[in-house]
Amino acid sequence: CAQHTAMMSFPDLIKKKRDGGVLSDEEIKTFIRAVTNKTMQEAQIGAILMAIWQRGMIDPEIEMLTREMMLSGEIMSWPKEWAGQVVDKHSTGGVGDKVSLVLAPALAACGCKVPMISGRGLAHTGGTLDKLESIPGFNIQQSAVQVCLQ
Repeated sequence: CAQHTAMMSFPDLIKKKRDGGVLSDEEIKTFIRAVTNKTMQEAQIGAILMAIWQRGMIDPEIEMLTREMMLSGEIMSWPKEWAGQVVDKHSTGGVGDKVSLVLAPALAACGCKVPMISGRGLAHTGGTLDKLESIPGFNIQQSAVQVCLQ
């Protein structure tokens, strides 16, 4: 029931998932909004993510979580003349950046547009951005306008 969902506390949401419950669309929206608005404590975010990891999600939950995560940030649109040329290479990370740092320039050399949205390192090896930043003169700070002009 929608009224109950709106009043559900973050601890209740965590318990529901921890106990194997299925999160409703509205509960997932509430979770993502709380994360992006910084109204949920980091410990609570960690707890619900752990519950999701341990209990899993059914396809509709995964679909809604993915959609809400996508809609929570800036959505970029590409110039029409780029149709069929925009590609992305994404990974969950790992040691070494054995693919990203080679594949993106190779694809660009073939005429592909590779926005290459990547992150910083979480461990001793550094992330793709950390490695690119170490190249003298390489600018990792690009506005949306700059990305779409290249």
